Amino acid sequence: MGGSIPRSWPGAGAGRWPRIATVGPYPALAALAILTVVVNRRPAGSLLIDLGLCALTAGWMLWFFTLHPQWRSRAPRMAVFYAGLTVLLEVLVLRAPWFGILTPFGYILAFRILSWPWILPGVAAMATVAGTSQASGISRSTLLGVLAFAAVLAVNILPMCGYAWFAWHTAGLEERRERALDEVSAANRRLEATLAENESLHERLLAQAREAGVLDERQRMAREIHDTLAQGLTGIITQLQAAEHADAEPAERHRHVEAAIRLARESLSEARRSVHALRPEPLETARLSEALADVAARWSALHGIDVQVTTTGTTRSLRPETEVGLLRTAQEALANVAKHARATRVGVTLSYLDYEVALDVRDDGRGFDPDRLAELTTDSAHKDENDVPSGGFGLVAMRQRIEGLSGRLQVESEPGAGTAISACVPAEPTECAGAAATAGSTGTTGSTGTPESAESAEVRG
Repeated sequence: MGGSIPRSWPGAGAGRWPRIATVGPYPALAALAILTVVVNRRPAGSLLIDLGLCALTAGWMLWFFTLHPQWRSRAPRMAVFYAGLTVLLEVLVLRAPWFGILTPFGYILAFRILSWPWILPGVAAMATVAGTSQASGISRSTLLGVLAFAAVLAVNILPMCGYAWFAWHTAGLEERRERALDEVSAANRRLEATLAENESLHERLLAQAREAGVLDERQRMAREIHDTLAQGLTGIITQLQAAEHADAEPAERHRHVEAAIRLARESLSEARRSVHALRPEPLETARLSEALADVAARWSALHGIDVQVTTTGTTRSLRPETEVGLLRTAQEALANVAKHARATRVGVTLSYLDYEVALDVRDDGRGFDPDRLAELTTDSAHKDENDVPSGGFGLVAMRQRIEGLSGRLQVESEPGAGTAISACVPAEPTECAGAAATAGSTGTTGSTGTPESAESAEVRG
């Protein structure tokens, strides 16, 4: 026996079909046996043969099918059972045509226990039994009778085999549909599990994003505090210390006190702006080049160090965050010069290139050893007055600002030869093209002291 019975095969499920197949044949066979006794016109021995065949048929069905339901899933035994039942029914029909009434039960059993393609010969055999019963009155001694008998058989066999094929095809489609529905249900369950997992992952990502946002805001506030309050307080302390040493000169003392008061006011204003993430005051009403010149002028007046501010290239508007980053970098660089460099001249150059903007801050101070940079950055709590400007938070803040703008920050220095800090950021929201700060175009030059361009070059050297 080949193949398996589809789940949707007629009679394959529990219910009406199994009860008819297991119970219905017995009362029908008993009624036909009684009919055989009533209408029998043959000798008593022939009647006993008919009754014996009825009993054998009932016993065959009882043993193979009714009493052993577990055998119904065993294809070889069911093949033997169905073949024997077909032979018994054929014999009964040849002896008494009314036994053809049992053939519907044979069809039911065929659909119940046979699988494709073996159901076709099974149904054809049972249809032969039915056709034999129907053609019992046709004489097969003539050619015409044989043709008529063959036609009766064909009328039974062909439709039943066609129905069997149609039922098998339909059952296969139904089974595939149910299998597809099962697969869809399984896919939906997997999708629900995936969605639940994604929801959990989304919640974790949101938590991480919130933590990252908090960290970014802390870093922003740290940079702003360092660029405003810390620098302002440092300047105030410097001015107050200078005032203490100027007791013998009231005018000089008064100048330092006035400078400290002015620094305190400016620091308070910048602190308020930083809290609200506003643009620095110099950028509120001026371009970056003008704001740099203003910051440099104030710094020069406060510390008494000449600063030359130079702008090269074609001045153009930049993104607000780019201007803020460059201005804060210049402020931090100047603050480091005042605190550590002991310089006499400072040069600030703003270069507008094709795809980026470069800021250079140079001094002729004492410089430092760049090899100590990493060590001082990681251990800034123990630095003394001889530490380099980048040993604390200042260089870290500058680097974070510039790299946050997809730019780069370079520091060049050596003991006794001054320091140069170069910041390069994209002029547009694209990655820094990496062009060197070698723009040759002329621009406007503003100076808060006396050094000329040649002197600025000497400062870099």
